[in-house]
Amino acid sequence: MTTEATLPSTSASPTARHLWTRARGLALAFTLLLAGAVALATLQSGTRHGTLDPRSADPHGSRAVAELLADRGVSTHVVTTLAEARTATGPDTTLLVASPDLLTARQQKELHSATADSGGRTVLVAPGIWSVSTLAPGVTAHPATSEGAALAPDCDLPAARRAGTAETGGVRYSTSHPDADECYPSRRLATLLRIPDTSGNGDTVILGTPNLLYNTRLDRQGNASLALQLLGSRPHLTWYLPSLSDTTATDPDDQQGLFDLLPSGWLWGTLQLFVAAALAALWRARRLGPLVPEKLPVAIRASETVEGRARLYRKADARDRAAAALRSTTRTRLAPLVGVPVAQAHAPEALVPALSAHLRGDGQPLHSLLFGPPPGDDTALIALADQLDTLEREVRRP
Repeated sequence: MTTEATLPSTSASPTARHLWTRARGLALAFTLLLAGAVALATLQSGTRHGTLDPRSADPHGSRAVAELLADRGVSTHVVTTLAEARTATGPDTTLLVASPDLLTARQQKELHSATADSGGRTVLVAPGIWSVSTLAPGVTAHPATSEGAALAPDCDLPAARRAGTAETGGVRYSTSHPDADECYPSRRLATLLRIPDTSGNGDTVILGTPNLLYNTRLDRQGNASLALQLLGSRPHLTWYLPSLSDTTATDPDDQQGLFDLLPSGWLWGTLQLFVAAALAALWRARRLGPLVPEKLPVAIRASETVEGRARLYRKADARDRAAAALRSTTRTRLAPLVGVPVAQAHAPEALVPALSAHLRGDGQPLHSLLFGPPPGDDTALIALADQLDTLEREVRRP
């Protein structure tokens, strides 16, 4: 009775403790990075909270100007939807739009149609190219050259002349309106525009920067005087803070796809990256050079190699390849013993007759043994190995 030895498991599967030991450094770094990101986001959200909000006392809020207006009898009402802003327009109302660029194209058109002949005042705070051409037709926005710089009025607008030097700056504007007041120029372009409407009762005021409305800047230069005169010309002030929660902000015509959101030139830039990656790979490949054979660091016994290869054959159920390997090796060793060149060891017409003459037997069993079909099961494969071993011993026998 034969007993099959049970080999010890050679599995290198790591345990949970090993996995934690390897990954704890990466997990700690990720935790610190996440905590830093949360802290930074919290700090930034705190500083940005209430920007241009007349209810906020933050440095970038506008509560100070709202309270000063209240002392002069001007009521301030905050709205966050387009419908509320349109309803509030009228000859006794000043409508301040805090972030015109946040409005969609449809919202801009509807807001302009509501304020064009309302007889009131519309104040646009730092509108860019995206919004100024719709909210104030005939006005063009230009890049800013100074942000919050102290500039002289240099115009005939009474509010600007009384306020004097103020920290305006920011986006610059040019217009084709003949009756427009172009004030506080920066490099020959105005940073404050006043455009009267067709009725002559209302107007549109465009500010290049919101700085003079901030709590921390209201007491500098003539900022307070200019802000109070621009926003306090009517008894009511409607402060419009555009919000993404406004249902009119979801305009199907304004929806953009992924490629529309990517900056211009992204395709050319991506192509350049691929070319650079290909050149880098080619450069590194040339530096590697040809393969260099190296000796094994340890000596491996032939029996271990044979056993390992046999296990691989068995795992893959490759009896045909195992049998072919056994027959090929046997033919290579037998050919020199019977006077057949090694180059012809795998030719049946050369090897089988020589073996038959050497053993003085029939060549048909030899042909089936050395060149026959693969065995059908493991038992037949073992029998084939034993027969090949027996054949080789008989040939080697003196």
